[in-house]
Amino acid sequence: MSEITAALTTLYNRIPRRHTIENVAEIKNIITEYEDVLIAIEAINPYYEKLVPQFFDKVEDVKFSIKKSTDNKASKKTKDIFFDEAADAFKDSIQKLIEEFDNGKK
Repeated sequence: MSEITAALTTLYNRIPRRHTIENVAEIKNIITEYEDVLIAIEAINPYYEKLVPQFFDKVEDVKFSIKKSTDNKASKKTKDIFFDEAADAFKDSIQKLIEEFDNGKK
């Protein structure tokens, strides 16, 4: 397993599943680390340079859902739903990147 794949797997495993203030802070930290990994992947070769932008787009969607999960006007259930959607989308994105990263190595 490459260093980048290991880093992505670690980030994937750290994504929290329940909506709490602490988990919102944690997922924001994970997103920041993920963006750093995306930048590193993008610099590897032209294949990845073309591949990575779609993952940055997905990160923006996740950030938006996380922000909505902290809306003071939303009910607890609504906040939970937004957080769950964000966590699931984030996990799906990381999993897809791991697969694509492995494809680029072939």
